[in-house]
Amino acid sequence: MKNNICHLSSAHKRDDIRIFRKECKTLLNAGYQTFFIVADGNGDEIIDEINIIDVGKETSRIKRMTKTTKRILKKAIELNADIYHFHDPELMFAGLKLLKKGKKVIYDTHEDLPRQISGKPYLKKIIRKTLPFFIEKIENYSAKRFSYIITATPAIRDRFAKLNKNVTDINNYPILGELQTNIEKRDIKNQVCYIGGLTKIRGLKQVVDSLEFVDVCLKIGGKFQNKTFEKELKQSKGWTKVEELGFLSREEVKDLLSESIAGIVTFLPLPNHVDAQPNKIFEYMSAGLPVIGSNFDLWKQIIEENKCGICVDPEKPKEIAAAIEKLSNDKNLIMEMGENGKKAVDEKYNWQIEEQKLINIYSKILNKVIV
Repeated sequence: MKNNICHLSSAHKRDDIRIFRKECKTLLNAGYQTFFIVADGNGDEIIDEINIIDVGKETSRIKRMTKTTKRILKKAIELNADIYHFHDPELMFAGLKLLKKGKKVIYDTHEDLPRQISGKPYLKKIIRKTLPFFIEKIENYSAKRFSYIITATPAIRDRFAKLNKNVTDINNYPILGELQTNIEKRDIKNQVCYIGGLTKIRGLKQVVDSLEFVDVCLKIGGKFQNKTFEKELKQSKGWTKVEELGFLSREEVKDLLSESIAGIVTFLPLPNHVDAQPNKIFEYMSAGLPVIGSNFDLWKQIIEENKCGICVDPEKPKEIAAAIEKLSNDKNLIMEMGENGKKAVDEKYNWQIEEQKLINIYSKILNKVIV
């Protein structure tokens, strides 16, 4: 008889790469009957044998954190799963209530929440300074009680390891072959690319400003999350060299990467960024694309030590422009760095390695033999 497992998210989409495409599919393939409770308003359905259950979408963040979380908890209890695996901090109290019912509960923390809050630009300064303290207290209290903690990076793992002995980092590395192209046959155009959320803290203003100093086009795939920032960015001089593509499918992402000189990921030096491992770094690498990234110590270890890109000060447009210029003038360097990045992903930064950790965690919780 198959064990039933249930993933819970109030904020992520049903086709989320980490939750659905990696974790849920891995567990389904490992023999678990898999459910994923979401709140996107697109209804119930079965995708690739994974049962998607939708509790409906709310119109505001506050309603999502109150009404939606209650509906998710109610539905989760009805499912009576063997393991519950939740992905949003706002579901923490739901997780604690499931524990009280004798359930096994995994907290999958994608971000260092207190440090993330301190970098939220839409929060007032006083809130950014005080709220993280209280959030960390609540998160620490809860973390001690959950059956297992999964973290997206080693840095977050080290924080929770002081609170719970059952902690493992499962890095958000790419699926082998998903975005891969033949590097030697790539039709490289005079462009660099950025894929992800279009926000100020991800350094997009500096990237667009860098285009004033280099004769290269920037193609961006993603959606703006703030109208004020969108207006500001589109008034920049460099915006005339930007092509906005909107949300891209995975196949469209693959095509964009295959024709670009480099992938840009120059997040600003906020507390939640310096120890982060954005999946875009590894996706660029997996596609054989040089990476232009921020000069954080951790990122330099990944990018420079693997000789697969150039690290720059994300707050200095001229440094970003110089990196773009260096690559655009040297096709051999593009190919060399692309090959190095792909090799590093093939050998160590891939989901096929990480998924075994996930399977072992579930086996341990259910007292099965870990292979």
